[in-house]
Amino acid sequence: MRPGPERGFAGARSGTVFAALLAVLAGAVLLSASTGPVRIPLERYLDILLRGGADTSARVLLSLRLPRALLGVLVGGALSSSGVAFQALLRNPLADPYILGVSGGAAVGALSVALFLPTDASPFLPFFAFAGAALSALAVFLLARRRGGVSPERLILMGVVVGAFLNAVIMLMVTLSPPGKIPGALYWLMGDLGLATPGRVGTLLPYVAAGAAVLFALSRGLDLMLLGDHAAFQTGLSVERVKTATYLTASLLAGSVVAVSGLIGFVGLIVPHGARVLVGSGHRKLLPAAFLMGGAFLVLSDVIARTASPSGELPVGAVTALAGAPFFLYLLRRNGGRS
Repeated sequence: MRPGPERGFAGARSGTVFAALLAVLAGAVLLSASTGPVRIPLERYLDILLRGGADTSARVLLSLRLPRALLGVLVGGALSSSGVAFQALLRNPLADPYILGVSGGAAVGALSVALFLPTDASPFLPFFAFAGAALSALAVFLLARRRGGVSPERLILMGVVVGAFLNAVIMLMVTLSPPGKIPGALYWLMGDLGLATPGRVGTLLPYVAAGAAVLFALSRGLDLMLLGDHAAFQTGLSVERVKTATYLTASLLAGSVVAVSGLIGFVGLIVPHGARVLVGSGHRKLLPAAFLMGGAFLVLSDVIARTASPSGELPVGAVTALAGAPFFLYLLRRNGGRS
């Protein structure tokens, strides 16, 4: 996690790397929009996007497929950016909003407002999910802290414990809720982009854009924090201020997307490592690269979830977990071997 010499494709070829990432993301969106029982020729896509339309093809593309693909971009980008921030904040390559229990806290916050508010709760879901994410991250940090500081191993352990507890709370809330109060909750909790609508994408966009912009503004501070608190302080950095801003912003990103898409794990763990291989550890390049790569990764995972089973769609969270759980074990084994 320490900043070092630029490796791989980083440095002079970063422009090519970002152009390639944009092309992959655009290809993933196009593939997602073309996947489904209603076949729409490519030339018809362009015609609908430029001129609109009221026929079946236009309704399918503009109301269902395009919002779903764009939601995947926002959710994947936000989770990846949040993972980059938590890994820098904790100087831990295993940090991820899902593993740290942050996503579970966001789900509890979103379910609480859906259960207890008497009216339509959708405008308030991202805010309450953010509050749940922030509180769960604070609980993990306080439980992991000892006089000697916070060790990476203890932080992960406390994250797993808090996450397991929150999952139990979620199951109780779903089981004991009045019939019809939170329809589709179980499928949502497994991670689902199928609830995408233009309105939900529009609601989520300001949260993700603001969070990504703040993290990008904190890039220099995140670079310095990788040196350690003392060394960062010696450079004149306000360490506690940067930590607080990073912690709140990463929680906002994770919480806001959980409110819309449910629990999608391991995106924030896998993607930052892949982005570092491409652009290095400097956060001015790492954060936008992780956002683009995370968006493409989740959109392609959703395509697999929609087409892998002949009997129906799989939750996209199951696809990311199939890729992420072995990767987490690999990182755990690699870091254990180093220690």
